[in-house]
Amino acid sequence: MLSSQNKVALLFPDGVGIKNYLYTELFQQTDAELVLLHNFDPATISAIKKQTTFVDTIEIPTYKESVREKFLRELICLSRLHYNAQKVLNNSLLTNWKTNHIGVKQQVFYKAIAIVAPFFKHYYTILFLEKQYQKSIRKNKFYKQMVALLQQLNPTSLFCSHQRGVKAATIFAAANDLGIQTSTVIYSWDNLPKARLALRADNYLVWSDYMKVEMSQFYPEINQDTVFATGTPQFECYADKNNIIEKDSFYKRYKLSLDKKIICFSGDDIKTSPDDPKYLADIAAALLNANLENQYQILFRRCPVDVSDRFDAVLQQYSDVIKVAAPLWNFNADEHWTTIYPLKDDVKLLVSTAYYSAIVVNVGSTMAFDFSMYNKPCVFINYDQEHQNEVTWSVDTIYSYQHFKSMPSKNAVIWLNNKSEIIEVLTGSYPVNKEMDKWKKIVLGNYKNATSQIKLLLKI
Repeated sequence: MLSSQNKVALLFPDGVGIKNYLYTELFQQTDAELVLLHNFDPATISAIKKQTTFVDTIEIPTYKESVREKFLRELICLSRLHYNAQKVLNNSLLTNWKTNHIGVKQQVFYKAIAIVAPFFKHYYTILFLEKQYQKSIRKNKFYKQMVALLQQLNPTSLFCSHQRGVKAATIFAAANDLGIQTSTVIYSWDNLPKARLALRADNYLVWSDYMKVEMSQFYPEINQDTVFATGTPQFECYADKNNIIEKDSFYKRYKLSLDKKIICFSGDDIKTSPDDPKYLADIAAALLNANLENQYQILFRRCPVDVSDRFDAVLQQYSDVIKVAAPLWNFNADEHWTTIYPLKDDVKLLVSTAYYSAIVVNVGSTMAFDFSMYNKPCVFINYDQEHQNEVTWSVDTIYSYQHFKSMPSKNAVIWLNNKSEIIEVLTGSYPVNKEMDKWKKIVLGNYKNATSQIKLLLKI
């Protein structure tokens, strides 16, 4: 029997969703009792509690995925990727399947899945696998532990910060079987085609109507009445002027010159853009060769989870023209993914970077939307390096990804098609981009009211 008091259990499988859901106003000023379900360390919990008030924080029991569960989960993923690729006529979806596994056991395991998956790529066989997976996770002792935990906790509802967490599938199965109302967000605009919807919920919160249509495309078994286009709180921070660091402080902190325009280079992760250091070097060299170092400066923001040394040589060689604004994230490569999360100050750093920069350049990054909040133009790099770090990688593959089909036209961004165009493109003068406004509306939906819409849905 459920509690008459509104108690909301917040499931955060890792630190990914902290910024979007605990650093925003979503769970502020609510009469609901909030309980955090987590696997964070004490330092992370301490940081979170400074932003959000909980009546309790409960550590999730250890989950050991059985071989059968993992095999079914991965087989479902690859089978869906085959199915989705055929359905939308886009083989780039298959690049979401990781192939470079380390260790003989892992290689044999995933090779077996790759061999079997083509036989299960039909929709009815995928649904069969899904049923088997749901049965399998309920046989794991972790399921019984979560049933007991949730019975004792007795929440009215369960909210999950993203849909990919492996253990979240079992936790949601336990909650669903107990009659607890369950809701999950689809974390990002590119997630649904990737076939990693691990859990099943009563409510699915997506960014926009475009993503709602995608849900019907890639998961037709999910009732559209349970999919809600709420927007995402991710972009609400740009409307708060308190998030803009005072100009002199910002420029001084990152060793920027007040009389130079800022070109922001936002890095991707190594898999998405293995040649990012070379692109950064191309831009720096072009500015120097054109004698524009007294008019322009590059502010480099790396991908928060990229703590490699791959940029070090470029940053050292072009230290006069490239300045670094490192993301303010808690990150320890020796610790678990659950300890990786953005600090609250990173919100102000990102907002200020977008506010003070003249333009942003990257390889197909979501940062295009961040900078569009201040009508700053975004340049997508659209040429391959002559000497590539990964010979099978190409920008052509990146821009054929399914989520880029949401572009109303190619004019939503500025394309840097050749190294010889760098100066012309990055120093150009651009009016407010109406096509970007259209794209933003398609992908982000009603992002300005995301918090209020999610609060209404969660009844908090």
